[in-house]
Amino acid sequence: MAANNFSQRFPQYLSKPFQILWFEVDELVIFLFTLTLALIYGKLMWIVFLAVQYFYTRTKRTKSRGFLKHVLYLLGFLKMKNYPEYFQREFHE
Repeated sequence: MAANNFSQRFPQYLSKPFQILWFEVDELVIFLFTLTLALIYGKLMWIVFLAVQYFYTRTKRTKSRGFLKHVLYLLGFLKMKNYPEYFQREFHE
C-alpha cells in the first residue's frame, strides 16, 4: 500500500491569514523589529515603537492584503519572482 503523502493540515479557510496571537505575520515582523530596537536603544525608541505599531496597523486596515510585501518591493528591498522591476513601464511576456 502507498503511504499517505497528505499528512499536513490544511487551513479551514483559504482567505484566513496566518496569525500568531492577534498579529498577522507582517505585523509581527515589524513588531519584533521595532521592539528589538527599543530594547537596545531605549528612551526615544519606545515612542518610535508605539508610533510605528499604531500607524502601520491603522494603514494596513485601509489597504489590501500583501501591503507590506508591495511596499518592500517598491522600495527595492524585495524581489518578486517572475515580476518585472517596479519602475519598468513596458515589458513583454
